[in-house]
Amino acid sequence: MKEVALVLSSGGARGLAHIGAIEELENNGYRISSIAGCSMGALIGGVYATGKLDEFREWMKTIDRKKMLELTDFSLSLNHLVKGSRIIEAIMEFVPDVAIEDLPIPYCAVATDLKAGREVVFNKGSLFEAIRASISLPSFYEPVQRDDMVLIDGGVINPIPLNRVKRQTGDILVGVDVSGHDYKAQWEIKEKQQERRKHNKSLKAQILDKLIPDNIDFNYLTVLSRTSSLMIRQNSLLMAKLMHPDMLIDIQMTRYGSFDYDKSEKIITLGRLKTSLAITKYEDVSKD
Repeated sequence: MKEVALVLSSGGARGLAHIGAIEELENNGYRISSIAGCSMGALIGGVYATGKLDEFREWMKTIDRKKMLELTDFSLSLNHLVKGSRIIEAIMEFVPDVAIEDLPIPYCAVATDLKAGREVVFNKGSLFEAIRASISLPSFYEPVQRDDMVLIDGGVINPIPLNRVKRQTGDILVGVDVSGHDYKAQWEIKEKQQERRKHNKSLKAQILDKLIPDNIDFNYLTVLSRTSSLMIRQNSLLMAKLMHPDMLIDIQMTRYGSFDYDKSEKIITLGRLKTSLAITKYEDVSKD
């Protein structure tokens, strides 16, 4: 049995791939002895540490666009769109809150103190308070007020906290990084769609071609979103270079975005496939 210090990155709904990664690691004889996570990685890691990952996966199968809307508690605040309490309360119905120090394996979650501009590591206290702070996507979820801090998503500073997981003698450091998009592949898919639209002679296609400009996806919102994603991605790559994980499972996605929670099984399957390839590569190198 190979002991693993597991680190799960931020990435919104793409972080559901962490479930597939965990399942594949365990199916190949790896035992997770400690875990650290950021944002969605903090949520998946925390649920795993409580032993409720199977229940969480089954619950995710019930999530569709309608239920996503039901779980979204919109706010009229100037600094956030969603309060974020409803989703946590829904998960706590089958994953009870516990003290982090009482979990069966060492766990920590990473958040960012907006006031001080520094990283905050949760390794004790309420599990769900730590998770709620870590997932506080800036301008989307309401920041968490704690002591004299204003806490937002840990991905702002440390999207894959390889330097925060507790290590044990003889374990291997494994990181699962879903923070990146395969933007080149996305761009190529979009160009092919535009070409097909232009060559489609149907009346509907011709009308759409006139109404929809080629650069509709290239606006100030997408530019800001992509800029943020690129910065987070660079931070995760720099952390990997600094910490040299024994196995880095890099899961860049083309078709799935940060809010595709209704596609959980497809994203989990992708996580399993990518992890299987990473394990094979790691074990082949280890034999040499």
